[in-house]
Amino acid sequence: MEKIIYALWKDPAEDDARFNERLLGGLAERLGELAHAVRVNVQDDSVSAGSSPRMTSTRPQMDAVIQLWLPSANDPERAAADAIIADAAPRHAAWLVSESTIIANTQHPPMPGMRTEGFSQIVFLGLPPRLSHDGWRDAWQRQHSAVAVDTQSNFEYVQNLIIRPLSYGAPAYAAMVEECFPAAALTDEAVYFDAAGDPARLAENQRLMMESCARFIDFDRIDCIPTSQFDIRPFAR
Repeated sequence: MEKIIYALWKDPAEDDARFNERLLGGLAERLGELAHAVRVNVQDDSVSAGSSPRMTSTRPQMDAVIQLWLPSANDPERAAADAIIADAAPRHAAWLVSESTIIANTQHPPMPGMRTEGFSQIVFLGLPPRLSHDGWRDAWQRQHSAVAVDTQSNFEYVQNLIIRPLSYGAPAYAAMVEECFPAAALTDEAVYFDAAGDPARLAENQRLMMESCARFIDFDRIDCIPTSQFDIRPFAR
């Protein structure tokens, strides 16, 4: 079993709601016939007004993300999925990833085809030039993981280490992170940092998080996007 992440860019002339509707409708159903599991992350009205972190280094920034679990990510075995994705958007990029689930979503288990509770923060990370790949991965996965759990209200935390690009011209990311937060965290920083009603804890959690992020994130090579998560066909964990 291999996991593939697709980033999709819509036609600027297409209405956002119409694009999301197409992804969550027929396209997701078609992918579900090929894949062991299908997750679709879109930017919709539920997240558009939020003040949670948004950072952009890829311009234009991707409009949606689709995650597939296929028996094989080899080109011939992936061709049918690629064709469906290509039909949905004029531009897409794909990567093979190794998934590490730090926090499984047991608080708000996804329901097939339904929007997951709260919101999902998608983060694409580039490799900082100052670090070797091994040094970067150590700072991220060994040192930072516990900090992200201890200082935030995330109820799902998945690290996707990018193994290789699967499409020509795919941006040179090193990882994609997905974290789910309560709905209130979209507009309330204290909830986001698991410090509601406690200004001292908020300040300390922000400090710890920023110090940890500075060790492995190149803030000129990061895309952070609030999304709504839909598990069209949930992965049986």
